[in-house]
Amino acid sequence: MASKIEYKSVRDFNEHFSFETLHPLVSIGCYEGPPEDGGVETYFGIYAVFLKETKGCRMLYGLTEYDFDEMTITAVAPGQKVTSVAVQSDVVPKWTALVFHPEFLSRTSLGSKMSKYGFFGYTSNEALHLSASEVEIIKSVLAIISQEINHAIDRHSRAIIISNIEVLLGYCQRFYGRQFITREEINHAVVGRFEAALHSYLEKDAEIKGLPTVAYFADKFSLSPGYFGELVKTETGRTAKDFISDKVLAFACELLSDMSLSVSQVAMKLGFDYPQHFNRFFKRHTGKTPKGFRLSAAG
Repeated sequence: MASKIEYKSVRDFNEHFSFETLHPLVSIGCYEGPPEDGGVETYFGIYAVFLKETKGCRMLYGLTEYDFDEMTITAVAPGQKVTSVAVQSDVVPKWTALVFHPEFLSRTSLGSKMSKYGFFGYTSNEALHLSASEVEIIKSVLAIISQEINHAIDRHSRAIIISNIEVLLGYCQRFYGRQFITREEINHAVVGRFEAALHSYLEKDAEIKGLPTVAYFADKFSLSPGYFGELVKTETGRTAKDFISDKVLAFACELLSDMSLSVSQVAMKLGFDYPQHFNRFFKRHTGKTPKGFRLSAAG
């Protein structure tokens, strides 16, 4: 049975790994040593960005597992749970972590836009794999943050640290964009399977299970909704939500051409809870009501 750890604060994190706490709300720690015995469930009340430099543990989110390659980044946000399991290896785990409390970003521009960094919602099997040059960039920014944390705190400290955290997150966002592009063949295969699965769902399951959702298909392909959405957008130029809406609309037009079906029956077959919801959806996307579409098609 996995043991449980909770990091409610930066100090909790530092004390667990015997790191010195120089600032109560932000810290950088470097760890090199044996992994924890057995499985560990860790609950985060803080933000954490891990640069993992060696293999040595397996990360689990639900039933998905991932053996880390060298030099990967994973990011965790407050409210998330991570399970780590030690693996037998001669390689000693080595990582660097930047951790900071949400309060550190209070009343700052970065604090108001943390939600745009979707990789905090990515699961461990969606880790960012870095090239040698990217590793040097990440390490250089971490070095600046570390230097500032170790500097005597003055009225400039917080602003400088936060601005460099934003730079770090910006680079992570850029590198994730590169990763989506370099994995184009894999992404193309996933989107092809997604399109086939969506078509099958609308034909067979929508009437019973309801309208298709991004979360449903992300789970089907063992991806987080955020990562799955970025993958689809990179490959198709459309968000996953819009991609689904396009397919629902295409099916709606096809079903409406069957005059033996009432509008209510069409709505039910597509998974809408109420015909009026279908009417609003259809008019929003076509400018016509379903009945108006039928009249124009007949004319």
